[in-house]
Amino acid sequence: MTVTIKRQPEPRGQNNGRIAVPLISILCLIFLGIFLNGCTMVGPDTVQPKAPVPEKWIESDDARIATEPIDYTQWWDVFNDETLNELIGTAYKQNLTLQIAGIRILEARAQLGIAVGELYPQTQQARGETSRNRISENQANTSPGLDKSYWDYSTGFDAAWELDFWGKFRRAVEAGVANLEASIADYDTFLVSLLAEVAQTYVSIRTTEQRLAFAEDNAAIQKESLRIATARFKGGLVTELDVTQARTLLETTLATIPSFLADLRTAKNSLAILLGLMPHEVDALLVTVKPIPSVPPKVLVDIPADLLRRRPDIQLAELQIATQSPLIGVAQADLYPRFTLLGSIGLRSSDSSQTKAGDSGFSDMFESDSFELFAGPSIEWNLFNYGRIKNRVRVEDARLEQLIVNYKDTVLKAYQEVEDALVGFLRRQEEEGFLVNSVKASRRSVELSQQQYLEGLVDYQRVLDAQRSLSELEDGLSIVTGSVATNLIAIYKALGGGWQIREGQDFVAAEYIEAMRNRTDWGRLLSPETLEPPATPEDRKKWRWPDW
Repeated sequence: MTVTIKRQPEPRGQNNGRIAVPLISILCLIFLGIFLNGCTMVGPDTVQPKAPVPEKWIESDDARIATEPIDYTQWWDVFNDETLNELIGTAYKQNLTLQIAGIRILEARAQLGIAVGELYPQTQQARGETSRNRISENQANTSPGLDKSYWDYSTGFDAAWELDFWGKFRRAVEAGVANLEASIADYDTFLVSLLAEVAQTYVSIRTTEQRLAFAEDNAAIQKESLRIATARFKGGLVTELDVTQARTLLETTLATIPSFLADLRTAKNSLAILLGLMPHEVDALLVTVKPIPSVPPKVLVDIPADLLRRRPDIQLAELQIATQSPLIGVAQADLYPRFTLLGSIGLRSSDSSQTKAGDSGFSDMFESDSFELFAGPSIEWNLFNYGRIKNRVRVEDARLEQLIVNYKDTVLKAYQEVEDALVGFLRRQEEEGFLVNSVKASRRSVELSQQQYLEGLVDYQRVLDAQRSLSELEDGLSIVTGSVATNLIAIYKALGGGWQIREGQDFVAAEYIEAMRNRTDWGRLLSPETLEPPATPEDRKKWRWPDW
C-alpha cells in the first residue's frame, strides 16, 4: 500500500503559493518518522549468562599458594629477568598478528558506523539527468501531431526513510556495539596468549641452553674417562671392553648436542616470529646465556570469582552473546509491516512542443511550473513467505543458544586451566627438589667411581653406570626446572594477566594508522579516544555517534 502527495504543475505565470501545502505535509511525515523510530523493539533483550563459580581453588590450602588481591598487569616481573622484560615489550609493540587483531577493532568500529547510519534516512540522493527521446513513426496508437523527437531535462533530490518502528535498526546498533567490544576482548585474549607464549618460548630457550651445557660438561667428563680407560688398556691393566664402553657412552652423549642445537635454533626462530622479527635478528637479543628463570617461593592468586571479570576470553564469550541476541530482533522485525517515508522533489522540463506551457526548453526548467514533488508513506508486509522469516528467526535463536552454552564451556575450561597450572606448578616444584638432591648424589658417585676405578677397586661398569645416570639426571633436572617456570607462566595466563598493559595505548602501531589515514578518509575513527572501552553507559553511547 502506498499513499502519495503529488503536486501538479501550475500554469505558467500563475501564483505558486500552494507549494507550502505539500511541504507542510512532508514536515508532518518527518515528525511522524521520528516518533515511530522511538517505538517498541521486538526481540529479546540481552541477559548476562550465569556460570558456576567455585569458592576456592583446590590447591589453595598449600602454603606456596597465597590467595589475595594482586595486580597481574606485568606478571613477568616475578622472574626478575631483564631479557624477558625486553622480549615481552618488543612482542607487544611489533607482533604482526596482534596488529591484525587491532586493525579488526577499527573494522568493527566502521561496521558500527554503518549500523548507526541505518537509523537515518537510508536513501538521500541528488540527481540530474538529460535524455534525447525519439518515438517511432511506425508504432501503434501514435496520435497525429505528436512530437516524436525531443530533449528531456530533470534535476532533483530523492529520499527514502524506512522507519525503525519495530527496533530493527536499533537492534542492529546494539549488535554493532557489542561486536566492537567483542573485537577488543578478542584483541586482549590474543595479547594474553602472546605474552605467555613469549615467556614460555624464552624459558624453553634457556632450558635447552642448560641441557646443552650439561651435555657438554658430561661429554668432557666422559672424554677424561675414555682417556683413563685407554691408558689402562695400553698398560695391560684392563681389557679393550673398558675402552669400547667408554667410547660408546661418549658418542651417545655427543649425539645429543646437534639435537639440542637444532631445538635451540627452532625455538629462537619461533621467538623471532612472536617478536615480529626476522629469525637472525633475535640472536642479538640473546647473546648472553642465562640460567632458567627462577620462580618466587610463593604464588599469589586471587579468588575464583575474579576470574570471570579478568579473563578476556570469558568477556569475549559474553560479548558474543550480546552481539547475537539483538540479531533475533532484527530477524523478527521482518514479520511485521515496514513503514517507509518516500519523497522526491525536483524540476523537469522538455523542449517538446506538446507541453502544457507550449514551446519550452532547458532554460524553462527553473521556472515555477517546472517544479514537481512526490511524497508519501509506504507500507510493505511480507504476508506469504512460507516460513522463511520465522525460520530465519529460529536460526538466530539457535545461534544464540550455542553461544550461551559456549560461554559456560569457556568458564569451565578457564577454571580447569587454572587448576591444571596450579597443580602442575606445585608438583613440578616437588619433583625438582628431589632431582636436585639426586643430581648432587650422582655427581658424588661419578667422583667416587672414577677414583676407585683408578685404584683398581671397581670395574669400569660402575664408572659407566654412574656417568650415564648423571647425564640423565642433569638433563631431567633441566627439563623439570624449565617446567616449573612454564607452569607458573601458565598460571598467570590462566588467570588472564597481561592484557592490562594496553590500557591507554593505541591498538594499532602508528605506521599502520598513518598508512590507513593516507589511503582512506577515516575521519575521527582512528583517534585513540574513539576506541577506548567505555567506563560508563554514557561513554558507551559515544560509540553510537555517526561519523560523517
